[in-house]
Amino acid sequence: MSDTSLNSTHEDGPTRRDMIHVATGAMMVGGGAMVAWPLVHQMNPAADTLAMASIEFDLATVPEGSQVKVMWRGSPVFIRHRTAAEIEQANKDDTATLRDPEANANRTKQADGSDGKAQYLIMEASCTHAGCIPVGVGENGYLGAFGGWFCPCHGSHYDTAGRIRQGPAPLNLIVPKYVYLSDTVVKIGV
Repeated sequence: MSDTSLNSTHEDGPTRRDMIHVATGAMMVGGGAMVAWPLVHQMNPAADTLAMASIEFDLATVPEGSQVKVMWRGSPVFIRHRTAAEIEQANKDDTATLRDPEANANRTKQADGSDGKAQYLIMEASCTHAGCIPVGVGENGYLGAFGGWFCPCHGSHYDTAGRIRQGPAPLNLIVPKYVYLSDTVVKIGV
């Protein structure tokens, strides 16, 4: 008997066994995805965390020459409506003498790099030295030696653009990413 006669019952192409292997593999892949989905999904931020990721604020509620503190991501943020004199003072200050040189115009830019509104200064209200909250206009009547903010913890003084001028703080007050949604509404945390 020859070898060809033994294999004569074998068909060319996929067999029933091949189909069972493919179906079993597909079921395993589908089952693995169903098991993995909840495990991966639990790593996404919670809804309350996403809600705090950005806030909208109406700037029309801040009178010229004053500031408000709003909470963003669990931390305070200063929103200051500067006067023309404060803007002029911030523009004429020599950035070469600053510890953390940054032009006033750069501190009011939107997240996309476009010009913001010079009269509104938005900064995180946390001293860059030890994380204390500096005091400014309307708080105890003291604006620091440079007319901006004063950190009572270790004596850092910031100017009207939130730039460090004196004291142990190494950096300017941090400007968060923001965009203007309209002439008076700003979205912080883009």
